[in-house]
Amino acid sequence: MDLKLKNKIVFITGASRGIGAATAILLAKEGCDIFLGYHNRFEDAEKVAMEIRRMKRKVWLVKMDTSNENDVGIAAEEIRSIASSIDILIVNAGFNIITPFEELSNEEWDKIININLNGSFYVINSLKDNINRDGSVILVSSTAGHTGAPHHMHYAAAKAGMINLTRSLAKAMAPEVRVNCIAPGLTKTDMGRETIGFLPDNYLEKNLLAERAANPLEIANVIAFLASPLSGFIYGETININGGRDFR
Repeated sequence: MDLKLKNKIVFITGASRGIGAATAILLAKEGCDIFLGYHNRFEDAEKVAMEIRRMKRKVWLVKMDTSNENDVGIAAEEIRSIASSIDILIVNAGFNIITPFEELSNEEWDKIININLNGSFYVINSLKDNINRDGSVILVSSTAGHTGAPHHMHYAAAKAGMINLTRSLAKAMAPEVRVNCIAPGLTKTDMGRETIGFLPDNYLEKNLLAERAANPLEIANVIAFLASPLSGFIYGETININGGRDFR
């Protein structure tokens, strides 16, 4: 299916691995040029960039710490120096630490909230005036934002905030720019495998209709749809991609 994305300019945060990397490669296949955001994993980001270059698409690496407002502002200026506007902004950068409530410190709470929730706002706020009319913003939340999680409640709280931030931004930026969100369930990424390892035996089989974790490309497919004009009547929604967790 043609998603009608050829020559669109995309910025993806947290794109050096996992869902972000899968999304960057998929959108490059659809004909997009990519600003590839990363924090510390330059070698991983460069591997993704090399694959995009093999498709004859443009790609630029953008180093940034999304939890640092000044750092985000510098990265935004770098993007504007190359492209005066972008068509698609995918806010994917995130981080989690598995910590039971009784061991959770204020410092760790602040770190996770800053990276996931504050960072999402910093990125969107820094580039809101550079998104083209008919553009699309997609936030990557988590099923934890719906359900809560006693072993990573800071992450769950941040992801819940992202879902409501989506609703608010959709109202603020419509109709020129569509803002939507996805809430992936357990996914076979480095971070996802850590969570899966924390779960009881046979958790996936007992709690998901799919009886397995998602592959990153399965999540990227939904992001690409929301980025495309094929989803042009969807505003402010959060799409759950959880393998049927709600129906088990």
